[in-house]
Amino acid sequence: MPGAVNGMRRARAGPYRGPVISYEWRGQFGNDDLNALHAEGFGHRVMADDWWAQVSGHSLGWVCARDDANLVGFVNVAWDGAVHAFILDTMVAARARRRGVGTAMIALAVEHARAAGCEWLHVDFDGDLGSFYFDSCGFRPTIAGLIAL
Repeated sequence: MPGAVNGMRRARAGPYRGPVISYEWRGQFGNDDLNALHAEGFGHRVMADDWWAQVSGHSLGWVCARDDANLVGFVNVAWDGAVHAFILDTMVAARARRRGVGTAMIALAVEHARAAGCEWLHVDFDGDLGSFYFDSCGFRPTIAGLIAL
């Protein structure tokens, strides 16, 4: 990815000629913007969740992707405070999909989890996202368990 500018990375992926996408670790965002992006990404009504309190209080970090001033991507990196980090809530606005935004956000999350001393980065996902996480982002399949609560 091209070099950092004021702590942010900027990249133009593929043949797209629209706004340059910037990526920022632990970037600022508004709850309204993230609630709207989450609703679009996960197909539900817009909520009024306090994302800022949640991630700033419990996460190793997060990645924000913007085209100009608009939030077009987000990924949360939760952790156990030691060696395990977890990818949660990866989302990209429909207008920014298929441009490498998700892959770039995961790459930045990997970089910062590694720099924090994490030894493992976990992710779980629906089956239709396997090629994204395995082929595009470099995760490998593992055996895991889950209890629905």
